[in-house]
Amino acid sequence: MAARIDHLVTSGTFSLDGGTWDVDNNVWIVGDDDEAIVIDAAHDADAIVEALGGRTLRAIICTHGHNDHIDAAPALASRTGARIHLHPADLPLWKMTHPGTPPDAELADGQVLTIAGTDLTVLHTPGHAPGAVCLHAPDLRTVFTGDTLFQGGPGATGRSFSDFPTIVASIRDRLLTLPPETEVRTGHGDPTTIGTEAPHLEEWIKRGH
Repeated sequence: MAARIDHLVTSGTFSLDGGTWDVDNNVWIVGDDDEAIVIDAAHDADAIVEALGGRTLRAIICTHGHNDHIDAAPALASRTGARIHLHPADLPLWKMTHPGTPPDAELADGQVLTIAGTDLTVLHTPGHAPGAVCLHAPDLRTVFTGDTLFQGGPGATGRSFSDFPTIVASIRDRLLTLPPETEVRTGHGDPTTIGTEAPHLEEWIKRGH
């Protein structure tokens, strides 16, 4: 059976630089009836376990180290035995939320993760966070962008560890080169497509000057 994408929305808070905000996060589950991976274990390990429905969880992939994307990761790992994967550049952010509990494995640009016969390629896309990554699944015509690219533009870069010119370069060089029909499944909010967002690149560049 081919891999499919299941979607769960969980609610909690995002905290950084002394502020805290209520947020709803997209949790993406990719797999078949037997096995799956979770992209961003946000807020609610119980809800994620329920959504897995008894499938074997092979990995927990963190698109970046902000607390709202990783806060449930250790609990989910403990309950399922799955390993937590994070790009090493985001370890400082991870340690703010989970000091003394390091992730299990490092993500690297170009790395290929395979689940249910479907390949997901890791694209290092810094800017929102130093170790932000996206996951491109060509067979599913999908890229999971975390907080790098949203419907309407780049992720936020107004806080520590972020940089607007860097995120625009990441989107230009790593995401807008994907086929225009590629669906963009984001860390928050509604999906979009590469073709929908690509025409706005010049606007984003001008906004950063």
